[in-house]
Amino acid sequence: MKNSGKPESKGPKIIPRAAHNVSRDEVSKSALKVLYRLHKSGYQAFLVGGCVRDALVGLHPKDFDVATNATPEEVRALFGNCRLIGRRFRLAHVRFGREIIEVATFRAAANHVDDDVAHDHEGRIIRDNVYGSIEEDVWRRDFTCNALYYNIADFSIWDYVGGVEDIERKHIVLIGDADKRLQEDPVRMLRAVRFATKLGFTIDSTVVKSMHKHVGRLVNVPAARLFDEFLKLFQAGRAEQTFDMLREYGLFAQLFPATDQELNEDAAFDAFVRAALQNTDCRVAEGKSVTPMFLLGVFFWAPTRRVAAIRRAEEKMSESQSLSLASYELLAEQQKRVSIPRRFTVPMREMIALQPRFTATRGKRAMNLLEHRRFRAAYDFMALLAEVGQFDSELASFWTEVQKQSSDERADSFQIDRKPRARRRSRRRRKRKPNVSQPS
Repeated sequence: MKNSGKPESKGPKIIPRAAHNVSRDEVSKSALKVLYRLHKSGYQAFLVGGCVRDALVGLHPKDFDVATNATPEEVRALFGNCRLIGRRFRLAHVRFGREIIEVATFRAAANHVDDDVAHDHEGRIIRDNVYGSIEEDVWRRDFTCNALYYNIADFSIWDYVGGVEDIERKHIVLIGDADKRLQEDPVRMLRAVRFATKLGFTIDSTVVKSMHKHVGRLVNVPAARLFDEFLKLFQAGRAEQTFDMLREYGLFAQLFPATDQELNEDAAFDAFVRAALQNTDCRVAEGKSVTPMFLLGVFFWAPTRRVAAIRRAEEKMSESQSLSLASYELLAEQQKRVSIPRRFTVPMREMIALQPRFTATRGKRAMNLLEHRRFRAAYDFMALLAEVGQFDSELASFWTEVQKQSSDERADSFQIDRKPRARRRSRRRRKRKPNVSQPS
């Protein structure tokens, strides 16, 4: 039984090469090198996790993880291009140019009492380096679809928990007791959403019920780790679908509480956010670059405007200044939930603060906006607002056309007088001769 929470003693269901569609042609040469060297050295070597799952559903795997009974130190002894990382989970990284193959040693069950296993007061695993067998390791995986092992020895797939069946059913199912597994690592709730949107699967009802019960545990997860999850959730090409599912299960409110509150109260803001999510998905589909700075700016737009209006009412300052101050205050609070690196927060604040300047189209200051280092991001942000009817479309068209003009044409567009002004001659100060008295 998958959700009993106790490892079963029976062996795996072994699916021979002829009965599955996972091909070595889909596996990177670097991963195959690692697998073959481990196997030839007398160790067990399996591809495991997402790469096996993606190959089974017809996707092209990009990341390849290896599981073995070799310890991290034994792996390092086999590969000169290997280094060991991690405290929570000790891993071996074997580097081939820019590609890294992650090699993990089989781990024992989580209920071991050992100096190398540690939980926090909420039951979350914070360190675990107890090694075990493949039969024990499978119960450390999170979802059944991620617990399939591709054996390099005979190219078969080992399935201990019915993962192949759940893939055929298109279900996301937790291994073991759902409450306990989410308590051990609340990030599994976000991973369930990510896999469901990526694969087009349905989250199993037992998992959904447990997610509703434990959604508040996300506040115990390190904020830096949640930023990494944010990137995976919103930059994979399914941002809008992910957004909807996160809100459905109350997860988005845990990540971005100020944004979630505004979404509940402002339909126009919801339309703006959706337009940005759709734009992000289109860029990913077209192979274009995306930056988290832009989407984060969209998330904070309505909360920032609300706080900025309060600041302007309290003290005299420009709209740009109030937006910059408000975004700073909101980000300081947001960092407690999702820790956003400074390389994203600084340009995001500048992009937001530039928005009021698009309303002015006359004079040198307006024209100088084109030279601002954040102009392009700020322009895209403004254009998106105009697209959903929240900024003047004529002004948006002006800024679109002016970028195509020559310097002389721009001067005309901004109504800048180009006639040379007569230079005023600077008056030279006359040197006063010292008043030297003549001898009498």
